[in-house]
Amino acid sequence: MNTPTALVTGGSRGIGRAIIARLIDDGFQVVNFSRGAPEALLPGETFRSVDLGDPAATVAAAQELAAERRVLHLVNNAGMIQVARIGDVTQEQMARIMALNVTAPVLLMQALLPGMRAAGYGRVVNIGSRAALGKDGRTVYGASKAALAGMTRTWALELAGSGITVNTVAPGPIATELFNQSNPPGAPQTLALEAAIPAGRVGRPEEVAHAVSMFMDRRAGFMTGQM
Repeated sequence: MNTPTALVTGGSRGIGRAIIARLIDDGFQVVNFSRGAPEALLPGETFRSVDLGDPAATVAAAQELAAERRVLHLVNNAGMIQVARIGDVTQEQMARIMALNVTAPVLLMQALLPGMRAAGYGRVVNIGSRAALGKDGRTVYGASKAALAGMTRTWALELAGSGITVNTVAPGPIATELFNQSNPPGAPQTLALEAAIPAGRVGRPEEVAHAVSMFMDRRAGFMTGQM
């Protein structure tokens, strides 16, 4: 069997970086669509600088990739957050966040879908967030992640008959570089956060990557539309 290719967005740091490392360990070739390059490419990784907040650039990059190789695995991980309470939310914030968090996954799915349908097989994982259930200061971000969850279920219903599964992995607090900058280990606010988590600690990026790996597996053909 040819080595499968996965497209992962926002894979240059944090959760996306862990997902790429895990998929390479699982035997994938991985294409990383991000604005900024990772510190070093992993063996089996191809990086392409793409501004996924720009619809035209997103469509062009995705169509070019689809024309070059068969891509039957997609992880929509790229996203952005701007914390603002409802009275301070701006139209600019809404447009920017929704373009990256909602529109880009739709455009990437559309570009890769013909190849998946032709193969009778596909695996799609969207990276959501616990904030979809509501969180202070997350009006736009939470709305974008709730939209992603709704799209997941819709795509799953539409595409199950074509052998394509679509699922969402929605993490809570994860110890990425950015998280640790705002919540230093051992700091009072970090300890208070950990005390409210049943496991007594925040999650690790590789644990999110493990959940993604499960849904991306060829054997996971009956699980779809899940979050």
